[in-house]
Order: sequence, then C-alpha cells, then structure tokens
Amino acid sequence: MNVDAIIKILGGSAEVQTLLGVGASAISNYRKRGHFPKSKQPRLLQALQAKGIDDPETLIGFGVNARTGIGATSASILLIISGGIAAYKSLELIRLYRGRGWGVRVVMTAGAQEFIRPLAAAALSGNAVYSDLFSLTDEAEMGHIRLARMVDAVVVAPATANFMARTAQGFADDLASTILLATAAPILMAPAMNPFMWAHPATQANYRQLYQRGIVFALPESGAMACGEEGEGRLAELETITAATEKLLPGKGRLGGIKALITSGPTHEPIDAVRYIANRSSGKQGHAIARALARAGASVTLISGPVNEPPPHGVSLVAVETAKDMHLAALAALPADIAICAAAVGDFAIAESKKTKNKKIKRGVSPTAPTLKLKTNPDILASIAQHKMRPRLVIGFAAETENLLEYAKEKRTRKGADWILANAVGDKDAPVFGSDYNKVHFITAKGLEDWAEASKMEVAEKLTTRIIEELCT
Repeated sequence: MNVDAIIKILGGSAEVQTLLGVGASAISNYRKRGHFPKSKQPRLLQALQAKGIDDPETLIGFGVNARTGIGATSASILLIISGGIAAYKSLELIRLYRGRGWGVRVVMTAGAQEFIRPLAAAALSGNAVYSDLFSLTDEAEMGHIRLARMVDAVVVAPATANFMARTAQGFADDLASTILLATAAPILMAPAMNPFMWAHPATQANYRQLYQRGIVFALPESGAMACGEEGEGRLAELETITAATEKLLPGKGRLGGIKALITSGPTHEPIDAVRYIANRSSGKQGHAIARALARAGASVTLISGPVNEPPPHGVSLVAVETAKDMHLAALAALPADIAICAAAVGDFAIAESKKTKNKKIKRGVSPTAPTLKLKTNPDILASIAQHKMRPRLVIGFAAETENLLEYAKEKRTRKGADWILANAVGDKDAPVFGSDYNKVHFITAKGLEDWAEASKMEVAEKLTTRIIEELCT
C-alpha cells in the first residue's frame, strides 16, 4: 500500500486527517506502518473514486468490504489472548481462522505479551494488534468500542483463571476486559490452566456464572501439562475451538433458515396511571431460549414484557407491556417455523374505566376500598396454535403451584400446543421466577420426560437440541 501516494492524491495530510477524522499523529503512524487501518479504507476507497481513480482497490492494496471495513471475508472474529503458556497456540488458531476466510483482529493482555510477541499475531492476522486501553494512536485508529461492536464473535483463547475471575466480576481495567463488557457479539472462552486451578471451587463458580450469562465454552481437556502435571486443564484442541467459533457465526447453525418467535417475561396490566398488576417472571428462561436458538442459526424475534435482562445478541427485540400488546406482536411475527410462549402472561386485565385511566386512584374519606373489575386477556398460546399460519412447532410453558403434571397435560391438549414445559412455582426453597435455575417436565404427545434441575441456559440448550432433532433430522 502506497500511503504517501494516497495522501498526495487526496490533497495532503490535512485533507486526509479531515476525511478520516484523525489527528496528525495518526497520519504519521500510518506512514511509518506503511498502511492505513482497514477500518478507514472504505472511506479512502470512496474518496479515491471521487477523484477519478479507475482502480482504487489496487492502490489501497486489496478489496474492502464496505460494511465492515475488514476486507472481503465471510466473518469477523476478535481474538483475545490472555497470559498463559497456551498463548502460543493462539497463533495457530489465527491461521485456522484465516484459512476459513474469516477476518481476525487480535487483542493481547499484558500477560499474553510475556509469552508471545504482538508482531507474530499481527503478521498472521494481517491486522494491527491492540493491547493498550489508553493508547492515543490506537483509539484514533480503532476505538475500543468499535473493536467490540464490529465483530461477529469474540473468542478468548486461552482464558486464564485470572481472566475468567475478572470477567465474572465485571472488571474493565484493561482493553480486553473492557471489550467484553462493551460487546454485543457472542463470546466463546477456551480456558487453559493448571488442573488444580481449573478444579478449584472459585474457578468453577466463575465458570458457572459466566456460562449462565450466556458465554459459550470450549472446555479444557485432560492430558500432560507444561508444568509437568497431568489432568483436566489443557486448552481444547484448536479444531474444537474453531468448530465452536463457527457455531456462533450468523446463520451457521443447524437452524439456519428457521424463523422463531419467542415470548418472554411478565406482562403489566395497568390499574391506574401509577399501579399495575404483574407477576414475578424475570424473563431469564425466555431470553435464554432466544439466545440458544440464535446461536443455533435461527432468525429469532423476541417479544418481551418489562424485564431487566438484556436482549441476546442477534435477535430482533419487540418490547411490550400488556398482554394485549404481546398478543398483537406475536401475531404480527407470523409466519414462523417455531413459536415458544415462555412469557408469564397475565390472565386478566382491568376493564377500562375512563374515571381511572389517566389518574391515580386515591384513598377517599370512605374506608371502603374501590372495586376493580377484571376482563380476560387474549390467549396467546392458543391463538398461535389455532392460527391459519400455525408454526410447524408450537411450544408452551405451564407454571403451576399444584397438580403440576395434570394441569400441564390438560393445557397442552386444550390449547393445541405440540410441547409443554411444566415447572412448579411458588416453592420458597426452590423458586423459579427470578432464579438462574429451573426444573422442567417435558410433555409431548408421546409422553413425559423429567429433566434434572439445571441452569436456565442449560434448559434452553436442551430444548434447542430437541427442536433440531424435530425439525432438522
């Protein structure tokens, strides 16, 4: 790439600074490196074309994807290398990623640079390596927020015990940890450490916490370690990590081409301008299912009531408040191949009253409490199951405080669902609403399966596996 020639054609350093939105120090750094960062190349390409250059791609050096700015690759991976002896294997991982046509950007922690040199990672990836959160040059070229946002997947390999612990606690004291908090892309971690460190309760607690948040793991394998010990802690085989990475990429899973709609969370039914009727649903299970289906390649529309859960990466979120809103949004999302009604929809709403619609109900001089008149809410699960555009697979949930299996089986038949996942709620010792864990009974026309208690993410992945078996085999 002829940096000086490009700058001259475009009118000099000052013009290029204005064009790219950078300072003089960044231009000086581009000259020293002999190339412009790939994030800037789409803008350069357009400017050169405007100047009448017939073949700007040749002048810049190679073709550029105008959307991502990282070249004509099928996917964009951000690889974070943390400081363990297995860091040297990450160089081969870069080569495997590039061999699949994926663009790779690399972030190295300070510890990683004690094991391998950034120059090696830069040479293999074809991109600059980033490590300093407060580098003026790096921030001018590629801010850490953009690094976090312009990728299809983030991979941490190797992930040390220390890095996992800091991630679990939400630290943001270096570039790598800050990116993990700022990214909306799916994250894969490949732990590598001494067997005793991996088995330590603290590390296992961090692993479970990260897993429950939706981070995917390529778990360590057993074998001889660099320290001379043997056991579970070796970095997973690079082919395993590569395969796990591919599953995170848009449209790469078994459910590619499948459209799913999912309802999640509670509904809020207004009583007056201030109060509402609701339930304790957190939306964790519905959101976990949306995340699992999106990872499997499905195109997911997530219709969610008011929750604190962030929407999973790669799903289309429709935020609603009332059961009526959710019902309309669900029907608007049809046609779909799969419908999963995981929301805890309120059975009743307040019958509309002009007197209380836009103001707060107050206690009057009379000691008598006001009477609230209820009306029945629309039945979302039954509406979808009986719709002329009925999905191939309709799945509902049954949350009951008593006679769980009896009520759930009857619900499946009455509403026309294919499957029902039943769970007992209201037990103080084993709450479901708001908990990270769930115990479900899987009910189909063929019979009943009791699933062991597991995290809601594990339940979501198990359900996704069943869906794949049903629709794709």
